[in-house]
Amino acid sequence: MKISGFSYVRNGIELDYPFVESVKSVLPICDEFIMVVGDSHDGSREAVEAIQSDKIKIVDSVWDMNLRVEGGVFAQQSNLGIDHSTGDWLIHIQADEVIHEDDLYKIKENILKYDSDKRVQGLLLPYYHFWGGYNYIRTTRRVHRYEIRVLRNIKGIRSFNDSQGFRMYASNEAYTNNKEKGTKLRVKKIDVPIYHYKRVRPPAEMKKKMNVFFHFYKSDEWLEKYKNKSQEYDYQNVDALEEFKGTHPELMHERMAKQNWEFVYDKSKSKMKFRYWILYNFEKLTGIRLFEYKNYRLLK
Repeated sequence: MKISGFSYVRNGIELDYPFVESVKSVLPICDEFIMVVGDSHDGSREAVEAIQSDKIKIVDSVWDMNLRVEGGVFAQQSNLGIDHSTGDWLIHIQADEVIHEDDLYKIKENILKYDSDKRVQGLLLPYYHFWGGYNYIRTTRRVHRYEIRVLRNIKGIRSFNDSQGFRMYASNEAYTNNKEKGTKLRVKKIDVPIYHYKRVRPPAEMKKKMNVFFHFYKSDEWLEKYKNKSQEYDYQNVDALEEFKGTHPELMHERMAKQNWEFVYDKSKSKMKFRYWILYNFEKLTGIRLFEYKNYRLLK
């Protein structure tokens, strides 16, 4: 049995993505790692080369800005990773996601556990969404609790929407031309959290990153207004956060030591619509997230 890891990046250094840490975090259990490097001008490709692993195969790409709407270019890059992978199982790790070293081998154990059970098409992992720094996580309905990050290399598997998850399609034509919505993958849930550092940067750098990020989702008019609002990202503009009491992956410790800004969550500044407040507090009391979006079929 062969395991392929895959990811994608473009100008990851300029936008301060922990993409090197991301790759290194899963590399030990991968037989190969496909890194799709977009047309970068900041040395991202050289940073991947500097990892110096024979397992890593770099695929050079040019981002198609015609796929800018709704993050379609992200799915395109993810699909390149899938198409160049030769493993029986795939591990997808995005450029701002890291696996803790204490959890890594649980992934391989579960792949081995479910390899003979053909009902299982993927593994579902929980998320820690860090916000403002390394001390807080966002746990509201505005972020996904789980996502597929391990899956079988089955014909017809494609990235769904902006590459957040995956589905199976009858043909590549049906996928490309949006002729079908695809079939949700059958998955088993495993206790291996993804450490998601999407909102962890100095406020000015975070605003710069979001200017680029929204470029792949919003109109030019919206972007112009957003750029002119402020030069720094306002981390207090959030619905709700919780204190993170666990430990971070060792690979992230050097970044953490270089943190040169401070964010202290002020609960009084939280902004949440009333209906979301009701649903959020119900979830806190019961552990049940009503009307949760699930891009998967969970097997019992």
